[in-house]
Amino acid sequence: MARRISISEEELVALLKDKDQRGFTILYNNYSSALYGVLNKIIQQDDDANDLLQDTFLKIWKNIGNYDASKGSIFTWMMNIARNLAIDKVRSVDFRDTSLNVSMEDKVVYQIDSEYQTAQEVDGIGLHRVVDRLKPEYKQLIDLIYYQGYTQAEVAEEYGIPLGTVKTRIKAAVNTLRTLLQTLVLLLMNIF
Repeated sequence: MARRISISEEELVALLKDKDQRGFTILYNNYSSALYGVLNKIIQQDDDANDLLQDTFLKIWKNIGNYDASKGSIFTWMMNIARNLAIDKVRSVDFRDTSLNVSMEDKVVYQIDSEYQTAQEVDGIGLHRVVDRLKPEYKQLIDLIYYQGYTQAEVAEEYGIPLGTVKTRIKAAVNTLRTLLQTLVLLLMNIF
């Protein structure tokens, strides 16, 4: 992966609006991995996620004039573009007819571990509902890192807090989430 270049969001947007190729290169180097992570979580097929990543950056390049900083960060705007393209792809007939697809009705919960992230089917448990029960600061970290594809370093930079603080908080959030999930599993086992 290319080296991340530090530039203010305002400077980056100005370069992009001027159709400066350097701005696009910086944008791609700084955000492509996070956007790919989101696309791949929705699509769950590498080739389609890569195609959508290219479509996302093309749409960003063509529509940068529509970006309004007062409505949110450039990353949030790009994330919405990527998410919308992925949802459109999932809804498309050719995607649904592909035999490689995983049913969108399957319930998948991402078991968050300090070293690995694995997906497993869980009957009837919605992880988002459990995450919603976390403290707001923990919920925000889980959302940014595990759902939006931010790295811990990106979160630290975005919020101006030390990387060690982010690591400590995410560990506490994961431990709290693990405890909530274990409690939920025990409750379900007692019911059934």
